Amino acid sequence: QVQLVESGGGLVQAGDSLRLSCAASGLTLNNYAVGWFRQAPGKEREFVAAISWGGTTTAYADSVRGRFTISRDNAKKTVYLEMNSLKPEDTAVYFCATPAATFSRTASNADAYRNWGQGTQVTISS
Repeated sequence: QVQLVESGGGLVQAGDSLRLSCAASGLTLNNYAVGWFRQAPGKEREFVAAISWGGTTTAYADSVRGRFTISRDNAKKTVYLEMNSLKPEDTAVYFCATPAATFSRTASNADAYRNWGQGTQVTISS
């Protein structure tokens, strides 16, 4: 059974930083592209960032480009989302996800992902 687990969320002030982690069981995360999405109350889930299985290709939403960095440590089988210069509008539940197929490219469409974590809450106070 595939399970993705996010961690690292919390309550911080505007301008602060957080680093989210995504780990997996039931699949070899190193072989999968990974995407981060977020969902704020009353809003639809939106793409944040994605990284290819080899880590050579990344993609970002315009709203986070230059502030967030996605990376992976294949030795630790973990994908990270480093979030800097956080804003109140970054408040949301953050999810990591993998597509069904291994060795795939990055994708910004949530429909391209099959396995999802339960999410971690990120709250930014002004």
